[in-house]
Amino acid sequence: MDDILVGKGDGPVHLLARYANRHGLVAGATGTGKTVTLMVLAEGFSRLGVPVFMADVKGDVAGLSQPGAPNDKIARRVTEIGMEGYVQEASPTVFWDVYGVSGHPVRATISEIGPTLLSRILSLNDTQAGVLEIAFALADDLGLLLLDLDDLRTLLTFVVDKRKEISTRYGLVSTPSVGAIQRALLTLEREGGDQLFGEPALDLTDLSYIDHRGRGYINILAADQLVLKPRLYSSFLLWLLSELYENLPEVGDLDKPRMVFFFDEAHLLFDDAPPELRRRVEQVVRIIRSKGVGVYFCSQFPDDVPEEILGQLANRFQHALRAYTPRDQKAVRIAAETFVTNPRLDVVETILKLGVGEALVSTLQDRGIPMPVEHTLICPPRCRMGSITPQERLAVRELSPIGGKYDTTINRESAHEILSRRAAAATPPPKPPRPTVTRPARTTPKRTPTRTRQRSESRGTLEEILWGTGRRQGVVETMAKQAARSMGGQMGRQIMRGILGGILGKSRR
Repeated sequence: MDDILVGKGDGPVHLLARYANRHGLVAGATGTGKTVTLMVLAEGFSRLGVPVFMADVKGDVAGLSQPGAPNDKIARRVTEIGMEGYVQEASPTVFWDVYGVSGHPVRATISEIGPTLLSRILSLNDTQAGVLEIAFALADDLGLLLLDLDDLRTLLTFVVDKRKEISTRYGLVSTPSVGAIQRALLTLEREGGDQLFGEPALDLTDLSYIDHRGRGYINILAADQLVLKPRLYSSFLLWLLSELYENLPEVGDLDKPRMVFFFDEAHLLFDDAPPELRRRVEQVVRIIRSKGVGVYFCSQFPDDVPEEILGQLANRFQHALRAYTPRDQKAVRIAAETFVTNPRLDVVETILKLGVGEALVSTLQDRGIPMPVEHTLICPPRCRMGSITPQERLAVRELSPIGGKYDTTINRESAHEILSRRAAAATPPPKPPRPTVTRPARTTPKRTPTRTRQRSESRGTLEEILWGTGRRQGVVETMAKQAARSMGGQMGRQIMRGILGGILGKSRR
């Protein structure tokens, strides 16, 4: 049967696979069992042959890679729910880590991240973000690849050196704004964030492996350190979601999703997010369903997710909330109002009294109709509920289908090398001192070029102006540069910047 047994209410409660791409929400106070629910869902999707991507914020999600240990509490819950064929076992797992310590290194290029998300990562103001947009547009027009932080730094230095010419064509560039961006890059590098940028960049097909038993791999991002940098964490996950949106073809409604994406600590995505970003996230969440991808947000309170996005999350798993403060009381009311009412259940009262491992659940059933909310005992996962040892993590990594694909960084020619070489070539060698020669005073005034001549010499292509080649180049060289610029522009457009694709405002083409 193509569904996932979530638990037991008045009867068995299932999440139907054919409606799993209608997205979902797992909410509840700390310590009420949200992580266990996430693990049950991830295991269920894996057993259906659906690859999963999820972040491990506390380190306990890694237990999916190890079989669970039997105990009396689990045995009683299995019997109470009536879980036939329950066997404790591990799920096929791949570990990832931006820092390359607890899993395969995961990277993206600067061009793929793009100016919008990069501005958010660096906490730039509007003026500084505008300068960054100009830098990306310039790189596109010159056919310069932006792969790592060295490329971006060198490009920014070039922008300062040529700010007069660039300001004329693209908009005002101020030296203080560029300096602020450079300082933000230095801070990011000091915190280790530079390891996210470079090559080989993540290939999305490496998130879609199926093992020999037909089970989907669960991709776990080690995020216990990454989550300490909230903007980097949320921006990376948003970039990944946007890459899935951009690169996966339209498939409509399938019998089961082609991938499921869990976004833990979802409030970090929306904290301090500008309205435009929220609108774009809403658009991606709405449209990515047709790509066969299900998105499940996990947070403490339902209202951590904006209302316009919350309305698209059809499968709900609400764990206990504690109404200690007015904020908590409001969250309880919001949670109760989002469920289809059950006349046999006082939702507000039940939310306050739910025990650990219990939740109010409502999922889409036949014909896409949401079921009335039920007080549900959540199934125990088949895996270990807890962290794993470094030795166990290493053993899983050695058996990974990814192998050593991402272990060695690649540094091919890009903006840093090209601009550095041009700067070195443009630096004239020191001239020997000339002997002093006494000349008679000049009586004829020196001719000055006419205005027409000055205007003629100032014209030229973007490369001629910025590289300083003027009119001295020949016809063959001109044609070669135009061809290179055309190829470079196409290459820049094909890099898949990914900032919500055309959705988060790519750099100009």
